[in-house]
Order: sequence, then structure tokens, then C-alpha cells
Amino acid sequence: KNALLDVQIQDQTNRDFTSAAYPQVNGSFSMVYNAKIPVTLVPAEFFGGTPGTYEKFPFGIKWTATGGISLDQLLFDGQVFVGLQARKTVLDFSLKNVEVTEELIKANIYKIYYQLLAGKTQIELLDANIDRLEKLLHDTREIYKNGFAEKLDIDKVSVQLANLQTEKLKAISQINNGYLGLKLLMGMPAKDSLRLTDTITYEQVRESLPQVSDFKYSDRKEYQYAEIGIKLGQYNIRRYKLSRYPTLSLNAYYNENAQRNKFTFFSNGDWFPVSAISLHVDVPIFNGFSTRAKIQKATLELQQSINQQEALKLSIDNDIEVAKNNFTTAVSTLDFQKKNMELAEQVYEQTRKKFDAGVGSNTEITAAQTDLKAAQSNYISALYDAIIAKVDYLKALGKL
Repeated sequence: KNALLDVQIQDQTNRDFTSAAYPQVNGSFSMVYNAKIPVTLVPAEFFGGTPGTYEKFPFGIKWTATGGISLDQLLFDGQVFVGLQARKTVLDFSLKNVEVTEELIKANIYKIYYQLLAGKTQIELLDANIDRLEKLLHDTREIYKNGFAEKLDIDKVSVQLANLQTEKLKAISQINNGYLGLKLLMGMPAKDSLRLTDTITYEQVRESLPQVSDFKYSDRKEYQYAEIGIKLGQYNIRRYKLSRYPTLSLNAYYNENAQRNKFTFFSNGDWFPVSAISLHVDVPIFNGFSTRAKIQKATLELQQSINQQEALKLSIDNDIEVAKNNFTTAVSTLDFQKKNMELAEQVYEQTRKKFDAGVGSNTEITAAQTDLKAAQSNYISALYDAIIAKVDYLKALGKL
């Protein structure tokens, strides 16, 4: 939201800057009351008086007023001209920051979202295991009643069942906290309800992905952002270079003046107009090498931006290779854990059949159940790691 507001702020900043190229029209009105009118001494001989003496004459009147309108129009200013050219680029810079911010939020939401989906799968597996153990506990009790099992066998199964139920409670608590984290990232009130309708599957993780050979640096939002930053740096240098050129402006005004010995401006009396049009040229000659220093500073800052872009390329290359290696490893691990879980399920089913036929021991089926539970936990962990590795890989390629 703040990134989007930054775009609106920049848009208004652009409008404010553009106003310098439009006519500036101002109205004014002033009024002066001369409490003590200035006195001027005039030689008395001008009026037939004694030479060497002076007559006192008040010079002015009690009230004066001036009202008018002025217009100022900037005709040429190099810095304003470049600023007008750079408006779209500056706005694009803010828009690209929105995309970078959005992608970062998106990646984080993906990860928590898939973690919750993996948690749902974990709960389903725990429920299935609890059902198995509850049936095993029931069967063991029946066998115990018939004298073919020990009380210890019942206790072992009861302990396993209690551990699974406890693990389920912890998993549910973690999922509930995950929902809160997802709401926080989405800017959603914690009190609102949220329900996930998707599922995470082995096939989703194994879906084909974009190839590194198709990647371009410009696919990454951060690289696009850096490119716009370099373009703005070039505008900055040009702005300071054009500041060495003269500036040209036009000014015009129209005023009316009135003078009264009494405050009768709005009733009667004459108003005397005065107007003028002027052209102003300001030629910079020497400013203590300030412009030169600004150009050099902007040039060095541009070089920094170029260096940062080159460093970003190296970072992107590293991100892609690391993400690719992690994803390849995660998928291989997932394949292995999936086969291991399927094998553990087969072992459990075979052990279960032997137990039901009376040729298998409680210890064997308890061990098979423990191995199955471990294999399922490892599979869920591998599934989550693989989907996160996939998200990181897509983000590295700029395809998230």
C-alpha cells in the first residue's frame, strides 16, 4: 500500500514540477496610509519670496492604493526542460518499486501458503495413522482377552497412539499460527476467517519449469529497477550541464494606482493605469565551480549505479545457480522419500496381514507403524522443501 502511495506522491510531485513551465498569474492589491506626509523645502524666491529662505511644501497625500495583475512565463530553463523529460521515467521508477515490493510479498506468501498446505497433508496422514493405531489397539485388546497377548503390548500401542494425538495437536497449533502469519502478510485482520481450498501434490512439484537458457537479466524486477535508476542518473547529469545555458523568461503586468486625501477609493475618484512587458535573460558566468562539482558528483553517482547493476548481475547468476541446485536436490530427495514412504506402507500392510493371521507379533507391527510414521514425516518435509525450492527457483528466473 505504501509503495502504491509512493506512486501517487510521485505523480503529484511531477505535477508540481510541471507547473514551472506554465504561466504564473498573480493578483495584488496594496494600500498605504501616510500618517505624516513628507515635507519638501523649496526656495522662496521661486514664489517671489526673500532669497535665501525656503517655503515648506508637503510632498504627497494621505492615502495611496495600487491594484493589478502580473504574468510570468518561463520561456527556457535547461533544468526545467530536462525535468519535464524525466517525469515519465521518475514515475516508472516508483511503479517498478511497486512490482519489486509485490514480488517480495508474493514469494513470502507463497512459502507460508504452501507450508499450510503441507500441514494439511500432514494432518491427513496423522489421522490415517491414528485410525490404524486405534484399530490395532482394539485388536490387541481382543487378543489380550483371549490370552494371546501381554498387557505390555497394549501399553506400547497406547503410548504410540498418545504420541500421535499429541503430535496432531502440535501440528494443528502450528497450522493455526501459520494462518495468522499468512493473514499478517496479506494485511488481513486476524479475526477474519481464512480457508485454503488448494492441495499440494507430488505432481505439482514435478511440473516442468522454465529453463535457465531462456533467462534474461531484464526478466528480474530488481534489474529493471536498476536500469531505470541508471537512466535517472543520466538525466541528472544532463540537468546540471544545461544549467550552464542562459534562462529566458517573460514578465508582464497591469496596475492601476489611486491617490486620495480621504479614504474614498471605492466611491469616486480616478484610477491611473500603468503596464509593461519585459523580457529577462539570465546568463550564468561564474558560480565558483559549483556546476562543475555537481556534474562530477552526478557522474560518480551514475558510475555507482552502473557498478551496482553489474554486481546485481553476479548476484542474479548466483541466485539462479543456487536455486537450481537446491531445486534439483529437493526433487531428488522428494522422489526418494516418496518411494521410501510407499515401501513403508507396503511393509506395514504386509506386517498387518501377518498380525491379523496370527503369525506376526505386536512388536513387528509396532515397529512397522513407527517406520511408516517416520517415512511420512520425511516425505512431508521433503514435499515442503521441494515446493519452497521451486518458488525460489521461479523467483530467481523472474518467473514467479
